[in-house]
Amino acid sequence: MSTSAFPPPPPYYRLYKNYLQDPNSAPEPPPPIEGTYVCFGATYTTSDTLPSLEEQGVRQLYPKGANVDFKKELRSLNRDLQLHILELADILIERPSQYARRIEEISTVFKNLHHLLNALRPHQARSTLVRILELQILNRKRAVEDIKRRREEAQGILKESLAILDGH
Repeated sequence: MSTSAFPPPPPYYRLYKNYLQDPNSAPEPPPPIEGTYVCFGATYTTSDTLPSLEEQGVRQLYPKGANVDFKKELRSLNRDLQLHILELADILIERPSQYARRIEEISTVFKNLHHLLNALRPHQARSTLVRILELQILNRKRAVEDIKRRREEAQGILKESLAILDGH
């Protein structure tokens, strides 16, 4: 199978030749893809779930379940990471042959930190979207207020102009 940076269009583009004359002549769009699919040689999946640490073969250092206190666990893992790094420095000085175990522990802590942070991504995305919408509402309210203010200024100028014209 060869791939190209700019592949030719799919053959069904010919089905749209009468679209300008009759928009209903086009075929229905294909159904949404579910499961795995290949795009430009890479395999993707439509499921957007975060695999557990156990599925990845990593020991989980924080409690399992849906009610995880992310802030507390991230702080705890950060402290563990600092402790392991200090212990690694101590081991590298005193007994350099035993550093591999500490490196593995540090790697496990990093993987747990990374997993917890990835679990927070949907919340971050939702909060970002809420903030963007709040800013849009605020900008539109300001725009409406600016339009009202300019309308009042224009009405004042028109009244002054009419008074000047009536006075002459």
